[in-house]
Amino acid sequence: MLQIPKEIEKYLIEHSDKEDDLLSELYRETHKKVLHPRMLSGPIQGKLIEMITKMINPQNVLEIGTYTGYSAICIAKGLNKGAQIHTIEINDELEEFIRHYFKRSGLENRIHLHIGNALKIIEQLPISFDMVFIDGNKSEYPEYLEKCKHKLNPGGFIIADNVFWDGKVLRDTKNADYHTQGIKTFNKMVQRTPQLENIMLPLRDGLNIIRKKTNI
Repeated sequence: MLQIPKEIEKYLIEHSDKEDDLLSELYRETHKKVLHPRMLSGPIQGKLIEMITKMINPQNVLEIGTYTGYSAICIAKGLNKGAQIHTIEINDELEEFIRHYFKRSGLENRIHLHIGNALKIIEQLPISFDMVFIDGNKSEYPEYLEKCKHKLNPGGFIIADNVFWDGKVLRDTKNADYHTQGIKTFNKMVQRTPQLENIMLPLRDGLNIIRKKTNI
């Protein structure tokens, strides 16, 4: 993960809208009680995702990888009335924690939580999406792209997190682990699909912002 100098990070936080109290509590509780808390989006990335949601103005959003619900709440905060997010988490042990914070956010009417395998659940959802946020199992990123690009409306966006994977994407693919191979394959697939356009941003562990130009 790219490390922003502490002084710059402090300046960014001081000159951005303040993280709300519930998200701040969720951030702290995740670090206290849940394994791998670095998986959280955090205040800077969370606010960016909220702002992107407001800019895109999606009717239906799909999130792959709920974790403890931080990013789902950020997306829900950016939705207009009547819009909704379907978020998928494979770890059923997190369900009670997630639902607790969704309820307290006051946005649970906009959020549909699915517990299970994302690849199976995506196929079962009878709707198309204007925005997809991918932050699930890194080895499955290529499969997520295949599933999602057909569920994404023309002009819709995919935002993929962790596309640098701690810089491991720079390593030789032959010697890479499954997660690194998945990320590298995903990034190449995006570039090789003519119907997609993208920009990769060096925020935290890398964000790939992808737009679907036409039907695929």
